[in-house]
Amino acid sequence: MAAPSRRGRRIGLLGGSFNPAHEGHLHISRLALRRLRLDQVWWLVSPQNPLKPRHGMAAYAERIASAEAVVAGERRIKVSDLEVKLGTRYTADTLAALVRRYRHHRFVWIMGADNLVQISRWQRWTSIFQCVPVAVFARPSYSFRALSAKAARRFARHKVAARMAGRLSMMRPPAWVFLWTRTHAQSATRIRGDGVGG
Repeated sequence: MAAPSRRGRRIGLLGGSFNPAHEGHLHISRLALRRLRLDQVWWLVSPQNPLKPRHGMAAYAERIASAEAVVAGERRIKVSDLEVKLGTRYTADTLAALVRRYRHHRFVWIMGADNLVQISRWQRWTSIFQCVPVAVFARPSYSFRALSAKAARRFARHKVAARMAGRLSMMRPPAWVFLWTRTHAQSATRIRGDGVGG
């Protein structure tokens, strides 16, 4: 679906393969809405994650459908095919395009601690932190590693206190927060049982 055109909203962006979408995605989105005081969370379903193999990746239409099924009834969580519409492959490019396209929205990039561990492998990863504020949520077995990872060290002086999370969307990047929230054990890898990242 196309993203809403209403101006001035605080929008959380949760990207990924959603292969398939699951309760863990819903859990982090609900936490983000509350803790970051967001108006909406957009799920950006990636056509193909460059760091993941095509083998075992469900068709894009299937992944969109699984995401829409998970968020059914969630008025403030929207499933989006914006990466297809924008023609972007990398998160850095997607975020830059969204900031240009929706100048009056305030975006926050949402991710789990597992992604903070390995975000330094992403294309132009530092520009992600320079483009929008980032909110990192605790994930089982990843959180302590995440806080000592390359990205956390690189942007250590831009880390804000958890009590400021509700104002994160209004902060000028780089600004990021780590939230020690209740975790959810579900993952796409566990659902598929194939050992390929979710």
